[in-house]
Amino acid sequence: MIRGLWDRETVALLLLAALLPMALTWLWFGGVAALGRLALALVISGGWHLIFMLARAQPPSLSGALAALAVAMLAPEDLGLVRLVLGISFGAVFGELVFGGWGRNVVHPATVTLAFLGFGFPAFPWPDLDLPVVWAALPAALIGVATGVMPLGVIGGAVLAGGLALALGVPGVALWPAAAVVLVLMVADPVTSAHTALGRWLNGALYAGLLALFALHWADAAPVQMAVAAALLAALAAPALDEAALALWSARRRTRHGF
Repeated sequence: MIRGLWDRETVALLLLAALLPMALTWLWFGGVAALGRLALALVISGGWHLIFMLARAQPPSLSGALAALAVAMLAPEDLGLVRLVLGISFGAVFGELVFGGWGRNVVHPATVTLAFLGFGFPAFPWPDLDLPVVWAALPAALIGVATGVMPLGVIGGAVLAGGLALALGVPGVALWPAAAVVLVLMVADPVTSAHTALGRWLNGALYAGLLALFALHWADAAPVQMAVAAALLAALAAPALDEAALALWSARRRTRHGF
């Protein structure tokens, strides 16, 4: 692409385009209920973005739609209006907007929202994702990687580590479909994932490794719940993984060049 076109809104627009196959498939199978959840998430998230953008005299951003889609697809069911609005508001404000908006946040706002809802209201069931929605994550990942808005290393590291876990006989085959959707929606986010080449592979591998650990020792949790928890911990570890990658590069450089 022509130099200068790559700004925050270009990346957000391409991410939305990449997620479109999965979003349309989910809406097709979810029907009116899914459309209503998405509309509510878009209104609440967009409202908070508008308030913060006006307060800072900044233009509106499409980034709120990314979090709204993830929350609508993955939030626990039967929460009711008040709980869902509270969770979306908490995630949008404390997961993104207080840091200055998308691009400066540490953790994906949808991950913050879902973790808040899961830990705050544990009695409500997590959704079961239809198999076509899971398969739609594949073209979403391919489009994201091809356009450069999803890091290949994160997805590749998760696939390799997840395949190794399956080869070693780690139980919880039902976990991996939900893990694939969460990987595409939140873990492969270009902002909150690792940024060094090695760090990205480690980030994806850590996500899959945490899933394998949860499959072994968190038997009463739902697949989406385990995937969200793994996504949260992997995002929090991303800066440390980048630091480790940079330290390794620096040590190799000193060994090779003597300084």
